[in-house]
Amino acid sequence: MPNAKVLEQKKQIVADLKEKIGASVAGVVVNYSGTTVSDDTALRKELRENNVHYFVIKNTLLARAVEGTELEGMKDVLEGTTAIALSAEDHTAAARILCKFAEDHENFTVKAGFLDGKLVDLDTIDALAKLPSREVLLATVACAFQAPIAAFARAIKAVVDKNGETADAE
Repeated sequence: MPNAKVLEQKKQIVADLKEKIGASVAGVVVNYSGTTVSDDTALRKELRENNVHYFVIKNTLLARAVEGTELEGMKDVLEGTTAIALSAEDHTAAARILCKFAEDHENFTVKAGFLDGKLVDLDTIDALAKLPSREVLLATVACAFQAPIAAFARAIKAVVDKNGETADAE
């Protein structure tokens, strides 16, 4: 039987984890077994650069943190080694980085994920992983808006240039 101090620490960890999950727009739970220290260090660096919070967690603590929430279905996959990646801003970053890492490392697998507080299946996580980053999507949209305006400006310039040539000839 754990003493009262240890029990309070675990309750605090569960409360903090519940708060972090609630504040996240997306999260991915992975099995990290067989990952070397150098690979793990590189993965953590990439996740940190993309503002994704990644940490190892005990299955029982994560199970208690998702109790009574829409993520309770996640309990089914909580066995073995478990780490969780949480993103407070970018919906795709955690899935994109972890799925890419899983492709190159056979023992590293994605167990579950959530998006906007709802559990999603592995196919949805794979689809998220294939989406470009938010910045790339915004640049694409900006380009799409700019294209008709640029084409119109080129057409006007062509008309002006053509009228300018005929006016000089007369």
